[in-house]
Amino acid sequence: MQLVVARIGRAHGIKGEVTVEVRTDEPERRLAPGAVLTTDPADAGPLTIATGRVHSGRLLLRFEGVADRTAAEALRNILLVADVDPEATPEDPEEYYDHQLADLDVVLRDGTPVGRVAEVAHLPYQDLLVVARPDGGEALIPFVTEIVPEIDLDAQRVVVEPPPGLLDVTAGGGRDGGSDDGRGDGPEDRRGGEGPA
Repeated sequence: MQLVVARIGRAHGIKGEVTVEVRTDEPERRLAPGAVLTTDPADAGPLTIATGRVHSGRLLLRFEGVADRTAAEALRNILLVADVDPEATPEDPEEYYDHQLADLDVVLRDGTPVGRVAEVAHLPYQDLLVVARPDGGEALIPFVTEIVPEIDLDAQRVVVEPPPGLLDVTAGGGRDGGSDDGRGDGPEDRRGGEGPA
């Protein structure tokens, strides 16, 4: 299975380094020197990581064959994709890969159906569960412990406790709902996982 582990940002310096928006909880494993990653779009890769370092809180990578700023700038916004065993699970029991959450039933604490997880949206400050509603609309539910207190993979369900009004703002066919509660700390909240390719 292929999972998105990072998005390439802007060039850094003149020697081919790029900033990277990390989308994995295991960057030391997935984005280590020597790692060969496919890309989206596919014609930009595969890319082999030559070096990596942290500078001012940001991960910087340099890829083999990318030796200057011009070549680095050409990589901007490319997604880095890793091959992952579909049976693999994150080490932390409170973390999930996106593919583990897809198609799970979403219910309220009392068992009232809300919908089904369509995808996990990775936003800059917080992840959202995109839930397909029975009426054809979508709800965006912040993927934080206060609102998503329980995930039961064996029972194939996600229990949510949305604040008043969160599910009421959902309109047929549109993406509505959700708010930033300030708990997210990047592309992967405490409970986020790697995005699918």
